[in-house]
Amino acid sequence: MSCGLLGLSIHERDGMALLAVLLLSFLSTLVGFGCQWKLKLPSRIAKRQVPRSDVVINYPNGAFLVIKCNENVARALYWHPEECIYRRNTREYRLISLLGTLVLMFGVIFLGNARINSQLGFAASYIVLNAAYWVVAALPQRWNWDLGCYNIKTEHYSSREDNKTFTTALWKAIAISGTTKWVRTSPGLAPATEQWNLWLEEAQRVVDATPCKQDNNTREFIFPPWDPERYLTEILGPGGTIISDKTETPEDSMV
Repeated sequence: MSCGLLGLSIHERDGMALLAVLLLSFLSTLVGFGCQWKLKLPSRIAKRQVPRSDVVINYPNGAFLVIKCNENVARALYWHPEECIYRRNTREYRLISLLGTLVLMFGVIFLGNARINSQLGFAASYIVLNAAYWVVAALPQRWNWDLGCYNIKTEHYSSREDNKTFTTALWKAIAISGTTKWVRTSPGLAPATEQWNLWLEEAQRVVDATPCKQDNNTREFIFPPWDPERYLTEILGPGGTIISDKTETPEDSMV
């Protein structure tokens, strides 16, 4: 794009546009040089056996995402903060920022004094550039993220992923992860009451007795035969009532 604008300025014999192209093109390179950094991913120093460290993500709309992995993968992708190491120190960055500001100011001044055809060429190029940014952001994630170092496999389950109640979605996430420990340590997922503690204990007992098994024909995982809604209603007592607001349509919880 810079070459096209450079050719246009030469064709129009526009010295101001030529200087604007050179300065504004050099500006992006200068900014990239000043902000150059490298990513430092966390690594385990101690050499010992790595335990499983499954991750359960709870989204605000009631959806759950269960990632089965070991601690090295969980540390690198989820709960260990990454670190960006900048190659320029504070003094060098400030000097480069000052130089970049001066280059931008003079580039805008030269562009403002360029001919109308050159200015139209600049306007069209920036419109195309911004449209390209939007298109790249809309591309599938696999085109932008290189996860070739990880072996990703999606598990399919017999029942649907969307559920009418949060209790059912929570039970399916417990069945997939195989434990209720993360529910007890995560504030706000389940009320801290005696009835819910009994529900969690029963859910753990069912998971331990009959974990999710994969069907040999369909290759889908089957949940244990347990009704979490019915059991919760039983332990809450016969006086329990489900109250729903008819003016709002609740979003389906997903797992």
